[in-house]
Amino acid sequence: MPNLPAQTEDLISIETHFGRGNMKCFADRPNDVNVMVQQAIARNPHGEALVCDDLRLSYRDLDDRISLAAKGLTALDVSKGDRVALLLANGPEFLIVLLASLRLGAIAVPINVREQTPELAHILNDCGAVVVVHDADIAAKLPDPDAVGQVKNRICVGGSVDGSVDYDQFLTAGAQSKDAEVDQEDTAVILYTSGTTGQPKGAMLTHLNIIHSAMHFEHCMELGPKERSLLSVPASHVTGLVATLFTMLRTAGCSVIMRRFKAEDFLELAAREKVTQTLMVPAMYNLFLLRCEIKDYDLSHWQIGGYGGAPMAPSTIRELSEKLPQLHLVNAYGATEITSPATILPLGLGAVRSDSVGVAVPCGEIRIVDDQGRDVDDGEHGELWIKGPMVVPGYWNNPAMTAREFQDGFWKSGDIGSRDAEGFVQLHDRSKDMIIRGGYNIYSAEIENTLTAHPDVIECAAIGQPDPVLGEKLHVFVHSSDAGLDAPAIKAYCAARLADYKTPDFVTFSAQELPRNANGKIIKTALRGLV
Repeated sequence: MPNLPAQTEDLISIETHFGRGNMKCFADRPNDVNVMVQQAIARNPHGEALVCDDLRLSYRDLDDRISLAAKGLTALDVSKGDRVALLLANGPEFLIVLLASLRLGAIAVPINVREQTPELAHILNDCGAVVVVHDADIAAKLPDPDAVGQVKNRICVGGSVDGSVDYDQFLTAGAQSKDAEVDQEDTAVILYTSGTTGQPKGAMLTHLNIIHSAMHFEHCMELGPKERSLLSVPASHVTGLVATLFTMLRTAGCSVIMRRFKAEDFLELAAREKVTQTLMVPAMYNLFLLRCEIKDYDLSHWQIGGYGGAPMAPSTIRELSEKLPQLHLVNAYGATEITSPATILPLGLGAVRSDSVGVAVPCGEIRIVDDQGRDVDDGEHGELWIKGPMVVPGYWNNPAMTAREFQDGFWKSGDIGSRDAEGFVQLHDRSKDMIIRGGYNIYSAEIENTLTAHPDVIECAAIGQPDPVLGEKLHVFVHSSDAGLDAPAIKAYCAARLADYKTPDFVTFSAQELPRNANGKIIKTALRGLV
């Protein structure tokens, strides 16, 4: 087995949580995220906690702004257990309102700003959000008040819109707030993840889950005090939320926030802010290699280059290793349901074990099983089942799907992989019918369900088409009753109903039925052979 960066055996205790069997946990840990934040404030009060554009907040400054936001939420009658939806792009307000919600014992619900009105309505109604904090430039996408009747208040960041309170005014409410007592098993965040049925499911990330994932990144990436991480992926995604924001809070480090990723801006910001750690999708690394002269930037402080969401090409690894020899490339495999990492590649092995997503995190347990749920031997392929204190207890308001996807304390990932005798895990296939476009998960069922509602679409199938930058692009095959239906019409139909990254990149029309097997299921392998 590979040596961990710091021996963790003496840091582990065996505990029972969520009514599940025994699991490994970090013995010495904060009870909840609020305690973790207070520890960071105490350790580094004058150090930078957040940098965004020209704004620089110390931990003491951050604490003050969290208090103001908590008072504002209290004035809106937000209390323990209430859901606060964050429809915010990357920016300081995201972190401030997130932590203010948790301080009150409320549950934060980050939502990708690229979602469209029907998806937003489903999520807001499913979680029962009572407050929505949103950016001004996406106000037009918000559902009508009658469609989300439980939403009592809307708060607008970055402008003024009818029906919403301005954020600056919200901060001046002046109500007295009281920090809530929370249990480590309480839900802190709900993140919606697309399901194979097409309807997003709300994964319940507890305080226990978040703390363990932040500590896994801390231990496995050997992160020290006062790290500086560059947030370039959406904060509303489990990677940005946990791998950057919560991990920096754990280390009392600084989150340097990019509002929007551009390759040149990324390198300029990483150099200027002396960034030490990142976690991105491989497409982002590919972009700055393709578009920038790395030698023009002082990136000597950048030590950890984490990646996940898709394989990184060996040629990319070689080029990064040549141009940034001090940078440790670290593959991390995870999912929303496991609060991000299940495996992390040990430091120093980025080039020699590029075939692997790493070894199980210190408190993680991975089974690789066959179709009957029996463990397979080393080297054999099977489905990855994952257990540990980072695995969520289930899906919000969805006991049926929880029962389906969790068993005996394990989350059944749907991913096919193998493990060698040294404990290194390899992935061979992804969750059934899932497409990963630039790090965003797209389930084909969601696309197909949307398109089959079109009056002229008889049937359709969505697959991933390999792409050198994004990893995959979305290709749909359409059997239509209207010979005049064209690709722009299909794309426009999807764009009006789905997040923009779920809009097909390619459309192929078929005058015949799509190929099916004896059971009547569309044969997607045959379609993949056509692209």
